[in-house]
Amino acid sequence: MPAMLPPALLAHTVAAAFAPTGVLAQGPQALHPRAGQQAMAQAVAQAIDDAATLVVEAGTGVGKTFAYLVPALLSGRKVVVSTATKALQDQLFERDLPQLLQRLGLPLRAARLKGRSSYLCLHRLKNIHQSRSPHDPQVLRQIAQVQQWALATSTGDMAELPGLPEALLPLVTSTRSNCVGRDCAFWADCHVNRARTQALQADVCVVNHHLFFADQQLQDEGVAPLLPQAGVVIVDEAHQLNDTGVQFAGTTLSTRQLLGFARDAMAVTTEHARGLHPWLDALVALEQTVQHWSATAATVPLGVRQSWLSASPQGVDAAQWTAQLHRVGRSLRLVWQALGSVQEAAPALAQLQARAGQLLHTLALFAHPAPVDSVRWLDRQARHLVLTQAPLTVAPLLQAIVQAGSTPQAWVFTSATLGDSDDLQWFTRTCGLPEARTLRVASPFDYATQASLYVPPDAPPVQAQAAHSAFVARLAQVGAQQLGGRTLVLTTTLKALAAIGQQLQQQLGAAGGLFTAIDVLVQGQGSKHALLERFRQGTVQGRGCVLVASATFWEGVDIAGDALQLLIIDKLPFAPPDDPLVQARTHQLEGLGLNAFTDYLLPEAAMALKQGVGRLIRSETDQGMVVVADTRLLEKAYGPRLLAALPPMRLLTSHEAWQERLQQLQALR
Repeated sequence: MPAMLPPALLAHTVAAAFAPTGVLAQGPQALHPRAGQQAMAQAVAQAIDDAATLVVEAGTGVGKTFAYLVPALLSGRKVVVSTATKALQDQLFERDLPQLLQRLGLPLRAARLKGRSSYLCLHRLKNIHQSRSPHDPQVLRQIAQVQQWALATSTGDMAELPGLPEALLPLVTSTRSNCVGRDCAFWADCHVNRARTQALQADVCVVNHHLFFADQQLQDEGVAPLLPQAGVVIVDEAHQLNDTGVQFAGTTLSTRQLLGFARDAMAVTTEHARGLHPWLDALVALEQTVQHWSATAATVPLGVRQSWLSASPQGVDAAQWTAQLHRVGRSLRLVWQALGSVQEAAPALAQLQARAGQLLHTLALFAHPAPVDSVRWLDRQARHLVLTQAPLTVAPLLQAIVQAGSTPQAWVFTSATLGDSDDLQWFTRTCGLPEARTLRVASPFDYATQASLYVPPDAPPVQAQAAHSAFVARLAQVGAQQLGGRTLVLTTTLKALAAIGQQLQQQLGAAGGLFTAIDVLVQGQGSKHALLERFRQGTVQGRGCVLVASATFWEGVDIAGDALQLLIIDKLPFAPPDDPLVQARTHQLEGLGLNAFTDYLLPEAAMALKQGVGRLIRSETDQGMVVVADTRLLEKAYGPRLLAALPPMRLLTSHEAWQERLQQLQALR
């Protein structure tokens, strides 16, 4: 690590790097001067000099990654960068950091640290076949692939084996609860330990938000922490920080965890305690009670956070739920007691008993009412139940992390969307950073020329779900046929996703004659990576492309060029009022005398809408149209606030204007 630059000299050095004749403007990948990028870089440099906290909203195209990396790397301090997604984490480590370090001439050591579940566990791989239930041939072939790769990999990063099914990963990776720890025969060769050692020794380390919060917990467990060592901590994609922190600070229990424990217990007791207890009977009984417990929630809709305000989740018979939960507890306690009687026979048995005790403790938590400052819900997945209890805000946890450093630190939180007001209160208030410096840097794109916003005046009310989805599908069909695909439809619900996707596949899949045949891609019918790769290709062998998606496609999706010209958003993205977390935060704000709609629901919707609209224009040459098929945007009193949060696009409100803009876009092809 080079020597730390004195105050004022860092700002001068950063300015020189970004200057028209500076190192970043040289060579084949020269940066073009951007006033917004330079302003952000200077603000970051000043925050580093002052060991201050800075919150920056940097619009699309500002180049925020280089704006924070250049001053951080030149500062001479240890740098930690946290991102929300593995995609950005990989981009930073594999592309941006090497490029900048080379151009700046800095011999710094860089490391990338992912979560435990991203690395191969050699112990679990060795014991993978010690299971009561035999694996099917397809799983065995995949396991053999992992075993062959394990002989050659130096990192153990499961991302080196793309295409492995999600269901296989828990078999070959570890969690905090099932890690054997220092008693493991592979402790010296553990990929997680090696990755963490490299991160601690590096000058620059790229982590993700979950690890960002886990660092404090690891410190409490006696593991050397990463964040307190850093002189500069940068949180990119900071708009996701609160949600990630709430999930991390919460408590989760799933039936998958309980069944996984039973599976692991069968393997460990077979190896170390055979004949010392009727393990098969006890563990089969545990599995059966877990399955019976799951059955009591069979009426809960899939993929929906089911509110849990009393003894049982909403819509679940309280007597049955409680009785089955207690049966699971009794079965688990019997296994825990039996393990206690044999735990001295092997370290793996002691570790297994501790794991059973932790599961018992968590199960007991969900058997009692939730604390008043938290919220609880149930999520039923295809084969499992997930129980969650979470705090209402991440502010206390984040404040503790920011204040944990023993030496002065600079903190930079940045994203393309951090609020719908100049003071960025949506972020600073939620995360407990009221004293932070704030800066908004506008996008350099000419949205008034490059993009239009169309609000169809004849769109059905959003409450008429079937009619509204059919209307959105017809809009997408007309636009896609005229543009030869190049259309992305973002929905606010999975129900709308399915309805719109099905109608488009029926209407466009076999189109011919005057129109280009079009591939209609629908989220869930392929991996996110595969869907985006096909969409980015545009027209392939005469076939255009439409993508219908929801959830994670609203942000972090970059489709530059003419592969995307028409972006349709089905309706304003207000949070579901029956979502347990939304309900709890609403009640909390009302108890403080605030207006939950204007102080919470509306800013959240503005943020989400801004994220979705941001998928369209990704470069200075992009041209396109956004359609928001929700007349409330123009008819309701809150409409101007939502419009003000969006880029300054030309507003279209008539069918004729829509057709004219389609023709203009068609002419660009």
